[in-house]
Amino acid sequence: MERFNFKQLNVWHKAMDFTDHCFDITEKIKGHYRLVEQLEAASASVPQNIAEGKGRNSNKDFVKFLYYSRGSLFESLTVLYLFQRRNYISNEKLVKLEGDAFEILKMLNALISSKQ
Repeated sequence: MERFNFKQLNVWHKAMDFTDHCFDITEKIKGHYRLVEQLEAASASVPQNIAEGKGRNSNKDFVKFLYYSRGSLFESLTVLYLFQRRNYISNEKLVKLEGDAFEILKMLNALISSKQ
């Protein structure tokens, strides 16, 4: 049986943690359902795209999905910025998630560079 090799990627684990933290936030927000759903979908897309790309049979496809993952990361951050501006999350929480996202971004960029 073939193992799921995406689970060996540290960036996938970091992205899963980031998604968990985003879900912790959305569970506490009342109303603004569209933005809550958007954050959940975008943050979940980060590790999902890493996994899907890793499951493809070529580096070219893997890189394409890593770029999708990056886009979802930026989308997630934008919703988090909106939540912070509306005082749904604290500045401290935003700074922590922004740091986590930056670490994921660096890892994605390194993977992209190594596969091109």
